[in-house]
Amino acid sequence: MARPAAKELTQRELEVMHVFWSRGESTVAETRDQLAAAGRDLAYTTVATLVRILAEKGFLKQTNAERPFQYRPARSYEDVSRSILGDLVDRVFRGSREQLLVRLLEQRRLTAKERAVLEAILREKKP
Repeated sequence: MARPAAKELTQRELEVMHVFWSRGESTVAETRDQLAAAGRDLAYTTVATLVRILAEKGFLKQTNAERPFQYRPARSYEDVSRSILGDLVDRVFRGSREQLLVRLLEQRRLTAKERAVLEAILREKKP
């Protein structure tokens, strides 16, 4: 029996989605060229397969009926990143945002800009 398709993004799928989030709308060839320019030289057929999978998963939407097909993001970066981060917090940190923050801040000290952003967020959300 075949394993059901994963709903989350693989690393390669996420790389492709970043191209669509930055460009808005794109063809497979344009996406492949953008990936190659960023140092990720994949075969056209590989990118076409990834785009097809992303469309099947609901992350991309085809916007025209003639070739070359154009695709655009069906889900925003904010929505997807929020979902991935929520999943990470649940699976790795067992729901503890505190533990996520501790691990994150153990990696390196905050820059002045990062500290200012964090302080602004904390001031905004008073308990």
